[in-house]
Amino acid sequence: MTAALVGVFCVCVFLVAAIWVVPLVDYNSQQQFTPEQPIPFSHKHHVSGLGLDCRYCHTTVEESSNAGMPSTAICMTCHSQIWTNAAMLEPDRKSLAENTPIRWTRVYTLPDYVYFDHSIHIAKGVGCTECHGPIGDMAMTWKANNLYMSWCLSCHRDPAPHLRPKDQVFNPHWRRTDSTPSGDALLVQYHIKTEALSDCGICHR
Repeated sequence: MTAALVGVFCVCVFLVAAIWVVPLVDYNSQQQFTPEQPIPFSHKHHVSGLGLDCRYCHTTVEESSNAGMPSTAICMTCHSQIWTNAAMLEPDRKSLAENTPIRWTRVYTLPDYVYFDHSIHIAKGVGCTECHGPIGDMAMTWKANNLYMSWCLSCHRDPAPHLRPKDQVFNPHWRRTDSTPSGDALLVQYHIKTEALSDCGICHR
């Protein structure tokens, strides 16, 4: 009888752990996950090394909900002149020759019932690194945050610490200094009303 009770207790402990712990592990959220890409693009090299602006490749990030992925034409602007025979760029050359788009692998995905707009976050002073982590230092792009609802809400409920001056939104190495306007000052500057930011309809439409 005692062995049976111990067995039941162990099963219950296992089930509770499975229910509460398993959903939180990185395997489920794919946080820290680095998917394989058709071309091993390095943000560290292109952004931090060469100084390319995010908007050069992500052309619609300021005006659309979607940031936009780099097209073959964008890549070939430079690579028709340099590294023209590099083996790693063969998919790029093939894409150009066959007039077919490069099929990048998404690093961040959201459920269909979640609405996210890049442009409004950019317009309100939220820098790329707030969601994408130290993207300027990534040799290969990995998922920096889990994008759980609780993670999004923590920012929507207190956005001030996540804001920066407009001219620093695309700076991957920006750090707050004594001369930086306070979070509260930036809230006023960007006309951000926090009262409704955690309403369901903001993200679920």
